[in-house]
Amino acid sequence: MKGILLSLILGIAFTSHAHAKDITFGIVPQQSAITLANNWGPILEYVSQQSGYNLVFRTAKDIPEFEGRVLTGAYDVAYMNPYHYTVFHQKPGYQAFAKQKDKRIHGILVVKKEASISSLEELDGARLAFPSPAAFAASVVPRAALKNQGISITPQYVSSHDSVYLNVARDFFIAGGGIERTFNNTNAKVSEQLRVLWKTPGYTPHAFAFHPDLDPQVADAIKAAFLSMNESEKGRTLLGNISFKGIESAQDEDWDDVRALNITLLQHLLSE
Repeated sequence: MKGILLSLILGIAFTSHAHAKDITFGIVPQQSAITLANNWGPILEYVSQQSGYNLVFRTAKDIPEFEGRVLTGAYDVAYMNPYHYTVFHQKPGYQAFAKQKDKRIHGILVVKKEASISSLEELDGARLAFPSPAAFAASVVPRAALKNQGISITPQYVSSHDSVYLNVARDFFIAGGGIERTFNNTNAKVSEQLRVLWKTPGYTPHAFAFHPDLDPQVADAIKAAFLSMNESEKGRTLLGNISFKGIESAQDEDWDDVRALNITLLQHLLSE
């Protein structure tokens, strides 16, 4: 039964276009599929009730698979990291409509709480855990910062933010990359064993974005429903469960700070 549930929420059986009354909502798999479903399911239920359209939760087994699905337009609506948005706005043309309110996303490097490490220089020559090559704040920015400081590390990719934290807690890696929100949301038994060694500068956070083929009337209703969460106690509570203070409207140019970094990791996808 658990395997069937996991298959459903991973979206293993999906088509590029949802049925008329079902709107697929893809979420970048920063955490396990079960955790994401538990956290986001009530939010999508709320938005479905408010908008009149049935939003169906989808994710993928890891971030590279999610990237492939976004590239092929598998999701009518998607929640993706800042770098993903700058790529998939170009192809297939996802358009941002909202983002976390009053938020700048910061990447972090975590170590064991009792570790004697106090500087990035002490990571030189070590193997570090990251969720995926193109995880923006949790992987791309920290790796670039280390390289710019002449600190050589060997990255190993472990599929999700939660997996990074667990691997560091279990001493499989001396340090690993994540973001503040997922660190705050991860299992307390894990996070209590860790501390933040270093934090990146802040950038525009993840994008809520529509597929270009989504009916504008449907898109408007869904956007209004998401923004309405700020106005109700239930909505604010649900957002609090994913460490959001609120949701605000967004435009494509909000991610120009990310574009200015000239990241090219996924550029090859645009020519496929």
